[in-house]
Amino acid sequence: MYFEEWDEPPITGIRWVAELVRIAGGDDVFPERALEPMARERILADASEVVRRAPDLILGSWCGKKFRPEKVAARPGWDAIPAVRDGELHEIKSPLILQPGPAALTEGVAAIAAIIQAWSARRAGAAAAFPS
Repeated sequence: MYFEEWDEPPITGIRWVAELVRIAGGDDVFPERALEPMARERILADASEVVRRAPDLILGSWCGKKFRPEKVAARPGWDAIPAVRDGELHEIKSPLILQPGPAALTEGVAAIAAIIQAWSARRAGAAAAFPS
């Protein structure tokens, strides 16, 4: 899972977001960046690194503005990302996730878990429909 905290420039999720992703059943594709407390240390100088890490889900929470999945999907080369190919780009509202505290620990993690569970169910359904 790729969590994007900001779009211009792309900034990966902070530590508590990566921890909530794990609690919810996901894996952050940038765990090494999540350890950086300052946003400037989590800026992706090369956004094609997301393409190389090929996340199945993309979550966006652009603090102060609406997440725009179509803008993310239109980035050069991002059509190769499984999440983009499969339409798995989702918004988590900033007040639920980007502010440490009770909302992130309850509503934020629940929102992430719901997205992961729905994605997992879709994958299981597709596997059942098209067995190997």
